[in-house]
Amino acid sequence: MSQQKRYFLPEDDIPRQWFNIAAVMPTKPLPPLNPKTRQPMTAEDLFPIFSEEVSRQEMNVTDEWIDIPEPVRDNYKNYRSTPLVRATGLEKALDTPAHIYFKNESVSPVGSHKLNSALAQAFYCKQQGVTNVTTETGAGQWGCALSYAAKIFGLEAAVYQVKISYNQKPYRRSIMQTFGAQVTASPSMSTRAGKDVLTRDPNNQGSLGTAISEAVELALSTPNCKYTLGSVLSHVTLHQTVIGLEAEKQMEMAGEYPDVVIACFGGGSNFGGVSFPFMRHNIKDGRKTRFIAAEPTSCPKLTRGVFQYDYGDVAGYTPLLPMFTLGHNFMPANIHAGGLRYHGAGTIVSQLLKDGLMEAADIRQLESFEAGLLFARSEGIIPAPESCHAIAATVREAKRCKEEGKSEVILFNLSGHGLIDMSAYDQYLSGSLQDYVVSDDEVAKNLSKIEKII
Repeated sequence: MSQQKRYFLPEDDIPRQWFNIAAVMPTKPLPPLNPKTRQPMTAEDLFPIFSEEVSRQEMNVTDEWIDIPEPVRDNYKNYRSTPLVRATGLEKALDTPAHIYFKNESVSPVGSHKLNSALAQAFYCKQQGVTNVTTETGAGQWGCALSYAAKIFGLEAAVYQVKISYNQKPYRRSIMQTFGAQVTASPSMSTRAGKDVLTRDPNNQGSLGTAISEAVELALSTPNCKYTLGSVLSHVTLHQTVIGLEAEKQMEMAGEYPDVVIACFGGGSNFGGVSFPFMRHNIKDGRKTRFIAAEPTSCPKLTRGVFQYDYGDVAGYTPLLPMFTLGHNFMPANIHAGGLRYHGAGTIVSQLLKDGLMEAADIRQLESFEAGLLFARSEGIIPAPESCHAIAATVREAKRCKEEGKSEVILFNLSGHGLIDMSAYDQYLSGSLQDYVVSDDEVAKNLSKIEKII
């Protein structure tokens, strides 16, 4: 391993505002639709589910900058700025002329980027007088973050964790419970949405879409309770832009600017968080940076889904969102990157992909773990299975640079560490992990069941 070059920002340079890319997009994202009336929704329509402030942020397509509340920023100071690191060990291992940097979000108290939005959402709920929050989680990163943030602001948290991850990752469940959250494996018999799924398929191992349905149902049926979300929606990605805004200043400290920005992709929060601050320079200043979202081949909504209105959950409780989707009833394979097992993409990312302002790459599970192992051995950090997809895409780009003889600058987001995912590495090292690739027939069959709403 080579000695790492790290860049930190002084406390005063930690962002005071989030960046709202919707305000500068050439084509604004289409509005969410009321699932009953099919009419465009207003912020007020979202108040029964979300806190009022994030509802307003969700619908805001005019304000480029939104102030970070001081109580949130004060909590950011506990772990921000996160380091920007020159991955010289990985460069050497790949023998590439590319300069590789990564933003290390794994240093947060819960080990991932998810806390950036959890603190904001918990604060807005507390400010409004809410006492209880609900959410869903796949691999458990978001559930851990929300549990921690709820405890910080004195809220009670209930988390529905996708059943396969609930069983695969028991220590994430333990972290949530340590912070005082109630954790339920989804699908469960505690909600109508969960009962319906289990009635159809008693052995169902769950999906993020199902867990969202259960969490939303609980929020709507519990007094003084709001639902919180860890990805997909625009306000979540807004909060995550602290990542890219810091990285922008840190890249200046390094004397470089990225030619390629990469992040793994489940619903879009960490991808948008690192990408959007740089993307504004493509939109406004004519920069030519490429942006690559790395998704699993087992859940390829960006690379093989269709762009249309669809529900964000299985039961159809959420607004209809204009997204690249595999269909809200899609049940992805049981890969270890549980945070990427989601059927659709956020509305902003979907529009950006549709307009050609970003790219997507699909990564097989074995390729992702091979890249994760290379990164661990060259940089000394064991990455989360989700982050391994970003590393795999980075390896592809670094090899391309070597073939073409180009010394491009590549920046990727290390969204979390994998120290609670060692069972996945055990399976990879023992040769028992396998690839999952969705066939064209499976995609077409599933999409044929979804109502076509233009």
